[in-house]
Amino acid sequence: MTTQVSHLFEQLKAHYDEIVAIRRHLHKYPELSFEETNTSRFIAEQLRNLGVAVRERVGGNGVLGFIKGKNPGKTIGLRADFDALPIQEENDHEYVSTNPGVMHACGHDGHTASLLGVAKVLQENRHLLHGNVVLIHQHAEEKPPGGAKFMIEDGALDGVDYVFGAHLATELPIGTVASRKGAMMASVDHFKIKIFGSGGHGAKPHETLDSITVGSRLVTHLQQIVSRRVSPIEPAVVTVGKFHAGNAFNIIADTAEIEGTVRALNKEVREKIEQEIRALLEGMKIADHVDYELDYLHGYPVLVNHADEVELIERLVKENMPEVVYETKEPELGAEDFAYFLEHRPGAYFKVGARNDDPATHFPHHHPKFNFDEKALLIIGQVFLGIVEHYLMERGHE
Repeated sequence: MTTQVSHLFEQLKAHYDEIVAIRRHLHKYPELSFEETNTSRFIAEQLRNLGVAVRERVGGNGVLGFIKGKNPGKTIGLRADFDALPIQEENDHEYVSTNPGVMHACGHDGHTASLLGVAKVLQENRHLLHGNVVLIHQHAEEKPPGGAKFMIEDGALDGVDYVFGAHLATELPIGTVASRKGAMMASVDHFKIKIFGSGGHGAKPHETLDSITVGSRLVTHLQQIVSRRVSPIEPAVVTVGKFHAGNAFNIIADTAEIEGTVRALNKEVREKIEQEIRALLEGMKIADHVDYELDYLHGYPVLVNHADEVELIERLVKENMPEVVYETKEPELGAEDFAYFLEHRPGAYFKVGARNDDPATHFPHHHPKFNFDEKALLIIGQVFLGIVEHYLMERGHE
């Protein structure tokens, strides 16, 4: 570890209590995707108090902070998301959510607090920077079409050369950093299908076009897309999460509604599944004499990490963080709109272990009892600081 990196890490540790306090404040006052006006203002105020130049209302509720180095050089983007989820919290700690039915159940409060801690350290050391840092505080990660797309369209990556993002992970133990080259997280699409049949009396099915029986067969056929139309070595999922039809036990429903999600780690597989769904519906229309309506929402793309930037993270962890273990992460079918940033700039996304021996830190993300080891906030910050030191700080004088 270089003297310079060690100095940055020690400064970050000195701000640990403040980082935790910010995280807990954000946890008490969560806001849903695309509704994060107070959170956005809070972040902007924190940055301005540090003397960081701020741009608000980026692509909606997004916030950009600009740390200008003393000398010219590259520009590094560091991203943290800050929206919450529509979940009623079931924890009883002193910083439990005060907003009924809304909770930070995915760690975004921690991401934001960690990046604000990094901002403080970098602002204090900006005279050492040969280049600039853009702090990308992103809204609405949890709800497609997501905030990343709109922030990029509004100039969030203008002038940025590389971009990096982090996520806490309670499925990994504290002291772990995990990433991988190539596809790491899946694309996510949402489909809503309405089947229009012809209802009638339950005793006279021959006089009807039963939307429930047609819809039931459709659900089965949808499952067979992955098992029979996609290569078994290509990860993909078609999940039906909703099936609504009918109002009475003895009436054949004329309408059925089906909703689900499509996940894939390959762009071509993603496109093929959509084509197969459309083909199934056309076949259903002919075979079962019904009509349909399809609403197909293309959500986040596949998150594809760039090889050189993943190697950088691995090297930084191994050289500078002896108490932390680097792991190559298995790909997963969860989705993340940081994928949009990686479509536009080289960079990488990594996960940081956040569970310890306390069972309270073992709940999965999006659970009403979700919580994590706050020491993981330092690890996120250390990786970010190591990245900035690598690109923007000279080492010849050490």
